[in-house]
Amino acid sequence: MTNMKLSPWPGVIRAYADRLPVTQHTPIVTLLEGNTPLIPLSNFCKRHRLDLELYVKYEALNPTASFKDRGMTLAVSKAVERGAQILVCASTGNTSASAAAYAARAGIRSVVIIPYGKIALGKLAQALIYGAQIIAIEGNFDDALHIVQALGSQPTIEVVNSINPVRIEGQKTAAFEICDHLGRAPDVHALPVGNAGNITAYWKGYQEYHRDNVIRTLPRMFGFQAAGAAPIVEDRIIEHPETIATAIRIGNPASWQGAKRAIKESHGHIDKITDAEILENQKALAQSEGLFVEPACAVALAGIRKAFSQGLIPSGALVVATMTGHGLKDPQTAIEQIDIQPHVCPPDVQAVLKLING
Repeated sequence: MTNMKLSPWPGVIRAYADRLPVTQHTPIVTLLEGNTPLIPLSNFCKRHRLDLELYVKYEALNPTASFKDRGMTLAVSKAVERGAQILVCASTGNTSASAAAYAARAGIRSVVIIPYGKIALGKLAQALIYGAQIIAIEGNFDDALHIVQALGSQPTIEVVNSINPVRIEGQKTAAFEICDHLGRAPDVHALPVGNAGNITAYWKGYQEYHRDNVIRTLPRMFGFQAAGAAPIVEDRIIEHPETIATAIRIGNPASWQGAKRAIKESHGHIDKITDAEILENQKALAQSEGLFVEPACAVALAGIRKAFSQGLIPSGALVVATMTGHGLKDPQTAIEQIDIQPHVCPPDVQAVLKLING
């Protein structure tokens, strides 16, 4: 038996320090985020007759089970460097969980402002157990973000939403990892779009690798929003956004212009997806590939299917879709859509076999 010692993953800041705004004096606050798998979806493609080389970047395997950790490690490290004592964010869930975890790691306070009754249970549980102060407002995410922006003028407070440019810097590392894994950029990169920081960040990462000749080509960026929360698609602020995908239930994205630039410069595409399509694709991914993702992730998969059927993605293309968070972030939605009760029988082998054989 070979005794092979693997080099431990150091977290995204140390892995890509030469491409991030850090110095030797930056205190690195890390939970060893990043290095998430790029998983091929051969079964999903076969099931839906997609002639594509399709992969998902499975960000559910970050420490708090979402992509937010990439930006948060950098945002919190820089906040500690400048002497901030409190982290504050507005959140529909994933940001709150990540901010609270990294604040705990850094030994500072975190305050999370959420829309009352509009946050998935798994995400709320994370923020609570990490010790965040939770303030629920009678309004939507956009109202919460306005409050957070005002709080950011306080000298001891650091805003860690994606309006903080350092967050985007951290999140771009996922694009580096994809290229490092594939040895090239994908032809198309598809993402769910809520506050639009992620599509902005990926495009920035791809552009930097291309500028430095690490990759020869750039991907086309495809963004997808929920039909009830599609401000970029409809080119208007949505006053009362509604969708089952709570992570992207946002009517006025902070990185709106960044997303538009990414789509325009990459000759990409943006579209909207219904809640029914979201739920169908969440279930299809789980049952064809064994991957459980939060509803927002399924927006990207439904979008790829739609774009392929419209001829916007050619046959044989190499496509990557970002799966932003784990399905256990929002277990209630999954339970409600499946609506299957366990079979009950006596504790007897023959009774069990009878149920198995129908």
